[in-house]
Amino acid sequence: FHAVGEKYIDAVAHGACAFPVLIPAFGEGRDLAPLGEKYGLDAVVERLDGLFLTGSPSNVMPQHYDGHASVPGTLHDEQRDCLTLPLIHVAVDAGLPLFAVCRGIQEVNVAFGGSLHQRIQEVPGKNDHREDKALAREDQYGPAHEIALTEGGLLAGLAGGTEVMVNSLHSQGIDRIGDGLVIEAIAPDGLIEAVRVEQASAFALAVQWHPEWRVRENPFSLALFEAFGDAVKARAAARGSRERVVLADARVLA
Repeated sequence: FHAVGEKYIDAVAHGACAFPVLIPAFGEGRDLAPLGEKYGLDAVVERLDGLFLTGSPSNVMPQHYDGHASVPGTLHDEQRDCLTLPLIHVAVDAGLPLFAVCRGIQEVNVAFGGSLHQRIQEVPGKNDHREDKALAREDQYGPAHEIALTEGGLLAGLAGGTEVMVNSLHSQGIDRIGDGLVIEAIAPDGLIEAVRVEQASAFALAVQWHPEWRVRENPFSLALFEAFGDAVKARAAARGSRERVVLADARVLA
């Protein structure tokens, strides 16, 4: 199945006030084969007002950043990699507003030439950023640690300060930052928690935590989606179209 969690749909619809549309990850490369040029990534981006990259249980394939082989049992989604990694560049080059969470920030980093820690909890000096799966879901998504926001950065402006609490539900994270990315937030152990694309002409932000979780109950999370939504609306107004945002594939396999 190609599906996306309701929490992402809710955050885009009610946080960004945009209409969510899912692009299925059925193709390989820029032309979304076998459909051909008519449905290529450039044509897809032309029809959108924003791009939102969701989280996922899967990790980016290590071959995309010259990483070592994954531990057996690691979940991957090569079809999603083949869609999102080139799509990120097409979207940014076209001035399409971009917002990415969790797996999304990892995809953005890899797309710009960065590398990833596959198991942060095993890296000396790093903390365990995974959720406790024995807890209830609402507790898994509860506040986990503070992050330091870059002074003068986009996130600091939205937060009205330089420290906020975030949740943490991941084992993969940024190792070497990609070219052209600027750090927007750092965890207490030094792990990069947020980046923006420095030369992007529109909103282009990626965060490691999950602001979509109960977005309307968290003022900072809501501010993130509202800022993204404002960028989407500006894009839509410039194109004379209705607001539409794509949710990149967050697939459940069965």
